[in-house]
Parts: sequence; C-alpha cells; structure tokens
Amino acid sequence: MNTRPPLPPFTRESAMEKVRLAEDGWNSRNPEKVSLAYTEDTKWRNRSTFVNNRAEAAAFLKAKWDKELEYRLIKELWAFTENRIAVRYAYEWHDDSGNWFRSYGNENWEFDENGLMQNRFACINDLPIKESERKFRWPQGRRPDDHPGLSELGL
Repeated sequence: MNTRPPLPPFTRESAMEKVRLAEDGWNSRNPEKVSLAYTEDTKWRNRSTFVNNRAEAAAFLKAKWDKELEYRLIKELWAFTENRIAVRYAYEWHDDSGNWFRSYGNENWEFDENGLMQNRFACINDLPIKESERKFRWPQGRRPDDHPGLSELGL
C-alpha cells in the first residue's frame, strides 16, 4: 500500500509538514505526481468543479495549470485534528492575455490512514492585480525556505 508521510494522527509539527509538502507538490505543477498524494477514490469540490477520483484530479490539475500561467502558491496551516487539516492559501498567476490575479482560498482536507488525501473541499476567490502588485516572485517551483509566508506578507 502506498503511504504519504506524515501519517495521521497529526501533531502541530506533522500537520505543518503536510501543508508544506502539499504546497511544494502544487508548485511543481506536475499533475501526475501531485495526484499521487490523493486516494484512488478522492473527492474534491473546487469552486464549481467536482472531482471524483485520482484520474479526474490529474486531469483537473493539468487543465488548471494550462490556464493559470506562472502559478506560485503559499499555503498556511489554519487548524488540524487527528486526520483533518484546514489551510488558508493564496496563489498568483496570469492568464494567456497577461492579466495577473491573486487567488485566495481555504481548504479542508481529510486523510486516510496511509496519509493520502481522500477529501478536499476548496473555496477560492480571484482578485485581479497589477504585475507590479505581485508578492510571489521566486523562480518557478518550490518556494524558497526564506521567502515570507502569508502572515508575514500581510495576506
């Protein structure tokens, strides 16, 4: 059986590690790799889209990153229990016309005993921004460890 440490039950430290690993995965923009963090029968609600399994999750992510160009994400732990984690996040991206956005959201995650995410419920709002208002300017990929998080950025 595939496992994705850290495993539940979560401590504050392991929940924070799980959040950072999720952020790193999504910043890779690799749909197939990212989808492996979810159960085969994962259930998502992402805005008005419903995802019902790992294959649909990978397809969703591919379409997302084909549309949301130069995507950079920061996630922050909000709360946790034994097998659930709540996060808040923001990400910046632009469309194919060069219009920049900062998208703000909250997610509720539920994990199985192997550390795979079985449920993901996301609420997201998009705010148009000017390129000069961007705050996430690291090279594409993993956010550097010394880059400020959401709280430090006042977001």
